Amino acid sequence: MRISVIVPVYNEEETVAQILESLSQVPLDLEVVVVDDGSTDRSWKILQELRQKEPFKTYLYVQHSRNQGKGACLQTGLRLISGDLVVVQDADMEYDPQNLPTLVRMWEEAGDPRVAVYGVRDLSAQKFTTRWGNRFMTKVANILYGCHIHDLHTCYKVIPGMLARALQMKSRRFAIDPEITACIVQAGYTILEAPISYAPRKAKKLSPWKDGWPALAILLRYRFGKRSQAVASFTKDRGTLPSLVKSGRTQSDRSIETMSGRAFIGVLTFVEQDDMPGFEPNLTDESIIL
Repeated sequence: MRISVIVPVYNEEETVAQILESLSQVPLDLEVVVVDDGSTDRSWKILQELRQKEPFKTYLYVQHSRNQGKGACLQTGLRLISGDLVVVQDADMEYDPQNLPTLVRMWEEAGDPRVAVYGVRDLSAQKFTTRWGNRFMTKVANILYGCHIHDLHTCYKVIPGMLARALQMKSRRFAIDPEITACIVQAGYTILEAPISYAPRKAKKLSPWKDGWPALAILLRYRFGKRSQAVASFTKDRGTLPSLVKSGRTQSDRSIETMSGRAFIGVLTFVEQDDMPGFEPNLTDESIIL
């Protein structure tokens, strides 16, 4: 079983090489997609150097021409992955990739394809505002969606690839986490949890005030507004990838998926948006694929 790992990177020159090295040591069949979100430090240069070496030659590298946010990185990555399961790996070393086998094993042992697995952190070492902001948002999500999760903003969310590729998420920044959860629950999936190790860094890019309100708005919009077209279609089709998403694949996109990890340098362009109502691609003609 192949596990797709999306690695969003923004100004992580001190840790990006280390996190990719750690991923290479995980005893799973990994498909790694690294998305540099317009870094202004040496992150992209380091990635270009790494891709000349084994085992990093098999990874796919994407560069946004400008900074768009973590949510935009995930949306870009989701259009390039092909794994049976999908998970996000932050590049700042807060999350240890050696936790991934435990989460994957829990998914396998569940024996139900309509399950997602979240890694639950010990948040006691986080700053007070960050810790209680996460607890508040998690409580809100549980009340609104009838779920029983303990860590809404965990990076480690193991999601079936079919579902992940079908979702049309809109959030550009950190509101992507509650949006993912809202989509998973509304698609009829059950969320399981497992404890993971966690080492919070002092300087976090997430702001409880700047990112908290959009996250709350996302939860309310998905709960009381009209469900996204992809969620509704996926639920109706019972696991069949919606034609909406299939139509978003370009020839360039398909060629990447069949190249078995070989390096490719080129430009992606998408079909006309008129063919995909509500779809806003993040891979523009300025996004570079390596």
